[in-house]
Amino acid sequence: MNPSGTPTSIEHAIVNKVCLRLVPFLAILYVFCLIDRTNVSIATLQMQPALGFSNEVYGTGAGIFFLGYFIFEVPSNLIMERVGARRWIARIMLTWGALSAAMMFVHSPFSFYALRFLLGIAEAGFFPGVILYITYWIPATSRARAMARFLALTAILGLFSNPLGALLLKMNGWLGLGGWQWMFLVEGVPSIFSRSSCWPSCPTSRATRAG
Repeated sequence: MNPSGTPTSIEHAIVNKVCLRLVPFLAILYVFCLIDRTNVSIATLQMQPALGFSNEVYGTGAGIFFLGYFIFEVPSNLIMERVGARRWIARIMLTWGALSAAMMFVHSPFSFYALRFLLGIAEAGFFPGVILYITYWIPATSRARAMARFLALTAILGLFSNPLGALLLKMNGWLGLGGWQWMFLVEGVPSIFSRSSCWPSCPTSRATRAG
């Protein structure tokens, strides 16, 4: 970086190359997070009638997610700082994917509440982890641009989440499963197969993240 603090053309090109590889990858993962968090709002079209859940049961189950998220947000961030963003985010995705897929086995209000609460715990710390991971790769002078690209791409990809859920609901009756069960299963599986080995190794230490 030159003395004025402005990135040189070479540094700018390097950051662009890193963003081209990193930002789409992180955006896809974050869309998985949003899908597995909110797909219950689509599933309810079939799940409530199938299980006989009242609006109160559904509202409580949908909202209790945020209680688990709130309770474990800070502990998750502290653990992530110790073990590293790459490894911890992979753990988050594995557990939230498994719990999201397990929603297909909901059969009572208690199981609904329990899985939604655990899903909130599992997802806690993901977005802060993504931000921390970006600081490992992108210097401070370019992070605002990288974050803008990340959020814009997330919004674009998120447009496909509801149509996907509606399409999966049409699988109602396949192999004796409801469409809502297929939706939870299919949308939870991609996150289960996330591994830390899929992530680029962090190139900088905590001491150099300031950029």
